[in-house]
Amino acid sequence: MWMLLKVGIGVDPETMDIKKYDLDNLILWDSPGLGDGKEKDIEHSKGIISKLNELDENNNPLIDLVLIILDGGSRDLGTSYELINSVIIPNLGENAKDRVLVAINQADVAMKGRYWDFETNKPEPKLVAFLEEKVKSVKHRVQEATGVNIEPIYYSAGFKDGDEAQRPYNLSKLLYFIVKNTPSEKRLAYVNSTSDNKEMWEDSDEIKDYTAEIQKSFVETIVEASQAGGEIGQELGEIFGMGSTGKALGKVVGAGVGVVKSIVSGAFNLLKSLW
Repeated sequence: MWMLLKVGIGVDPETMDIKKYDLDNLILWDSPGLGDGKEKDIEHSKGIISKLNELDENNNPLIDLVLIILDGGSRDLGTSYELINSVIIPNLGENAKDRVLVAINQADVAMKGRYWDFETNKPEPKLVAFLEEKVKSVKHRVQEATGVNIEPIYYSAGFKDGDEAQRPYNLSKLLYFIVKNTPSEKRLAYVNSTSDNKEMWEDSDEIKDYTAEIQKSFVETIVEASQAGGEIGQELGEIFGMGSTGKALGKVVGAGVGVVKSIVSGAFNLLKSLW
């Protein structure tokens, strides 16, 4: 389960409270951030803190990951730092670094829409420098206030408005960090909740081969969790050119947990799109 908080993007009056969304095996808690007045901020903070301290039936934290979305076009991030430093991180326990992800959205309009190459769907060098500086600033402010070393990222969610459309940017990087910060035994929950549209994942900063890392994570999770081992491993081997190696890897039995056939099928489709 993870919690999504949007800061500086505006608050829909209908989503003022924390909302729960069931996406197959993935549960999302969508919460407003701060910046809607002192009384409302106190109310939102109490709700967020309560949810972060809630435990599941196994006495583990209910929330595995908190994703905080910042507005890349905003210059005033004061309420964002208050939310992260005073509300979120103090209530995530000792492993806060592994349970929080800060993502800066709308990278394409961070400098009022300038310096974005719409033909290649990538930021030009001047915009890259601006975004990297914003990432460093957020990282520094959070570490200075909490001692927690986070790794913020920037991205653009893209849009489609009639015939006008723009592909997402760095969405594969965002997914990579989400998967990376999710407990390994729960990573397959993203499979049936993630688009297999290849265009969604194509454009990124190319610092790392994020799709390869996501593939690796899903493959390892499937293999580790599989009781059907050999059969699934052989199919993975055919997809990724591992041949008999895939079959051998697939024989690993993980913690007595079987992989539901529909989940595996969804994983194959997603892996192929990422490939």
